[in-house]
Amino acid sequence: MKTQRIMMAAAGLVMLALIPSFGCAAAQAGTPRVPASPELPRELVDTSLVPSSGTTITVSAGDDLQFAFERAQPGDVIELEAGATFKGPFTLPNKRGAGWIIVKSSAVGHDFPPAGTRVNPSHAPKMAKLVARKGFVIWAEPGAHHFRFIGVEMAPTDGTFLYGIVMLGDNSAATVDELPHHIIIDRCYVHGDPKKGSRRGVALNGRHLAVIDSYVSDFKQEGHDSQAVGGWAGTGPFKVVNNYLQAAGENVLFGGSDPAIRGLVPSDIEVRGNHAAKPLAWKRGEANYDGSNWQVKIIFELKNARRVLVDGNLFEHNWQTPGYGFGIVFTVRNQDGTAPWVVVEDVTFTNNIVRHSASGINFLGFDDIHPPSEQTKRILVRNNLFQDIGPPRWGGKGILFQLIAGTQDVVIEHNTAMQTGPIVMAEGMPHEGFVYRHNVTPHNEYGMFGAGAGVGVNALETFFPMAVVTGNVIIGGDEHVYPAGNFFPPSVQFVNVERGDYRLTAAGRYTNGSDPVPGVDFARLCGALGALGRSEPVCQLGAYAGAQP
Repeated sequence: MKTQRIMMAAAGLVMLALIPSFGCAAAQAGTPRVPASPELPRELVDTSLVPSSGTTITVSAGDDLQFAFERAQPGDVIELEAGATFKGPFTLPNKRGAGWIIVKSSAVGHDFPPAGTRVNPSHAPKMAKLVARKGFVIWAEPGAHHFRFIGVEMAPTDGTFLYGIVMLGDNSAATVDELPHHIIIDRCYVHGDPKKGSRRGVALNGRHLAVIDSYVSDFKQEGHDSQAVGGWAGTGPFKVVNNYLQAAGENVLFGGSDPAIRGLVPSDIEVRGNHAAKPLAWKRGEANYDGSNWQVKIIFELKNARRVLVDGNLFEHNWQTPGYGFGIVFTVRNQDGTAPWVVVEDVTFTNNIVRHSASGINFLGFDDIHPPSEQTKRILVRNNLFQDIGPPRWGGKGILFQLIAGTQDVVIEHNTAMQTGPIVMAEGMPHEGFVYRHNVTPHNEYGMFGAGAGVGVNALETFFPMAVVTGNVIIGGDEHVYPAGNFFPPSVQFVNVERGDYRLTAAGRYTNGSDPVPGVDFARLCGALGALGRSEPVCQLGAYAGAQP
């Protein structure tokens, strides 16, 4: 296997704060606080396909689809003519009974991708198409439940801007019982207008809602946020698995508007195996820039969420725009000032690739715009690969991790990153229970930096009291200003950068006794990526092919 030597040169970063002088570093005294581990989702959405037990209602081109929705009973199948277009908007009625109503293209089960296979626009001719000129394409009545869409295209009428395509709940419910529930978008093509855009693809504001194996694209708007998938007023559980998700604002967002139901926090969220990206055609200066001016912000964001598993995803293409630039954001927000219970807690962010972004992950402990809020806490960031983070192409400051306003129990371990700016940037209230271990990163100019506190131990003592910082490979850093137990080689060798194989050669020299090898475990990463790994060169290598997490 080809071995390459990578020289990690320091990257400049203009900082407004003055860096105080300091002498040799010493480990912080006392016993570090043992951070609490994040709780995984308590309940997952069951998307197993239940065989129909009722009748099949055939809907051909020109027929009244809304009448079929009203007529169908739990257990029935509504079979739509493949290639036909049906003009909405359409309402999913609340029916008695717990059987599933399947709404599917007539091509499903014949010449159509099987369950578990992600669709794409090339499959649209085999789908039935639902369109609308106003409102939404699909809107679920309060309490509507047990609908599954398979092989359906949903979009605005050509040349039309819609605020939303699939609205599964709208924040009007006064009680949990009024939320729509048990609705699945399966192997569907949900998109905005290619030129006009749309604000939101699928709104998840209910219970037991899922988007799986689908292609959700062209959600974009000038001057406003847009999302491929978003939820703010449902309890969960939610499942977003094996989709392509494209949006200018936030590709995936939970929170962002105050729930009408007091105390509601979207919970038990599973986000796995997705490819979330922004097309480079939307970026000024790229060869195929299309002249658009969509509001670009973030790839994945949590503003109000609890018990979230984010595993095996590819997040890419997020460039600096005024005020934004982090690809991943965990920022608790009492958005409209009426929901002081909002929280971001129990988040497991593992086995993901984050690349081609102005900065990496931003953590916010408490809402600093509309306080009060609950505290952001129990966040695990483990075994992720961060590639190509920072300028010049993506703008921003190339910050890998930014922590602001007093988080609790943030653990960052076994990640490998190639960023141009600081490893950690901190300001505001101190952060309790912080752990940073067994990671591989370049130090660059500022390394672990605290506003007004400088680099290394001074920053750690000021912003991360009693932090655990050990077993890391900090390339080009100065061992004299950091805690003992870390490694500071002037340069390192990676196995094969062209193939994304950022394993350290001679990795044994970067361990303390029985400590594990620092950086990403690529077998685990590729196993979690699943189908996404087939296009990743590193996962095609013999050592990783077919690897399981």
